[in-house]
Amino acid sequence: MTIEATRDVIPFRQAVRAWFLISLQTFGGPAGQIAVMQRTLVEEKRWIGQQRFNHALNYCMLLPGPEAQQLAIYVGWLLNGTRGGLVAGTLFVLPGMLALLVLSAVYLLWQDTAVVTALFAGIAPAVLAIVAQAVIRVARRSLTHPFFVALAVAAFAALALFAVPFPLVVAAAALAGWLVHRLAPHVFTAGNGHGGDGGPAPLIPDDALHHAQPSWRSAGKILAIGLVVWWVPVAAVALLLGTGSVFTTQGLFFSGTALITFGGAYAVLAFVAQRAVEVYGWLTPGEMVRGLALAETTPGPLIMVVQFVAFLGAYRDPGALTPWAGALLGALLTTWVTFVPCFLFIFLGAPYVERLRHNTAIRAALTGITASVVGVIANLAFYFAEHTLFGQTFTWAWGPFTVQVPDLGTVNPVALVITAAALVMTFVLKWPMLRILGICALLGIGTVLLPG
Repeated sequence: MTIEATRDVIPFRQAVRAWFLISLQTFGGPAGQIAVMQRTLVEEKRWIGQQRFNHALNYCMLLPGPEAQQLAIYVGWLLNGTRGGLVAGTLFVLPGMLALLVLSAVYLLWQDTAVVTALFAGIAPAVLAIVAQAVIRVARRSLTHPFFVALAVAAFAALALFAVPFPLVVAAAALAGWLVHRLAPHVFTAGNGHGGDGGPAPLIPDDALHHAQPSWRSAGKILAIGLVVWWVPVAAVALLLGTGSVFTTQGLFFSGTALITFGGAYAVLAFVAQRAVEVYGWLTPGEMVRGLALAETTPGPLIMVVQFVAFLGAYRDPGALTPWAGALLGALLTTWVTFVPCFLFIFLGAPYVERLRHNTAIRAALTGITASVVGVIANLAFYFAEHTLFGQTFTWAWGPFTVQVPDLGTVNPVALVITAAALVMTFVLKWPMLRILGICALLGIGTVLLPG
């Protein structure tokens, strides 16, 4: 069957409401964000089948930029065409952008954000529970054979113990999937279906293809429009404020980083921090850490931290503008050049990727990537747990093994208690995510309001 390119799979207003609610829950980096879409789109609303969801995710994992936002654009495109992709992708980043703008201003005004810090200290354990849930749910639906379990474990070990670059992990998983498909094709027939949950069939079944036919003419049109939309704001600030202004520098620099963020934000943040702190002097090392903490615990992709970097840098070197006007312009321009390429990648590639659903060899390679994603999410969960529950970590090395280990003496008892509560609310009480986030936020604020 096919999905008609000119017909909404679901009413557009209903889709907008759903994407808005999803956007309010996109805490916890890509692991938590993928978990939210998995639960909402695949399990609860039954808008898309599990294998279709995985197929889209596999493609997004191969692209530079935030894969969770790109997945939202892809699914939005499947459900409601181009306008669906635009709405899904925009709403995915809008709450985080607005929240980080406010927090950046709070930081510059007061820099003493005890209540705000406590708020995020309460949210972080809730995010940890969300990520743990993501690992379990994605694993249960994706690891349908011991081979896929082995791939997930290997991906986790490669990232956590050997610091293998993310693109190599994905490439190796794709190659392993392709090879096993040739040697033992029965591996890929185990556990197929819609997850075996007995629910109604999804609106976009696993075997569905989008009706849009890829063509060079269509691709050229999308590319031309996308490049103009991407680069016109950068050209405008260069003409109006000068090629040597901080705004032009930020526009060019963050446009470049948008093309090299393979493997998510963590893979490129070290480069961004080094350039922003040591080369451009936009902020201090301590401020980079604070910005990362704020981005970790606000909705939306973690790469949103670049907005904080640009906000501080433009505030301190606004040129002909006032500091606050400069900060706002720098933050918005950086956000624009960071996320606009994501829409371009999806609208260009998705029609071609849809055709690959019938190519069994490529499907096998992408299925291998799906299994490795479980290991990737587990690695992110491990990273997040370390930095949520412990104040410090240290590097432990033995032969080829190198791993960040938490310093047990720096355990945070408050974080432990709130994490335990979040896990109970998530796995035992099965409360909605927004309720869990709200309760944990109140618990965090309570830690600074209590006497002593």
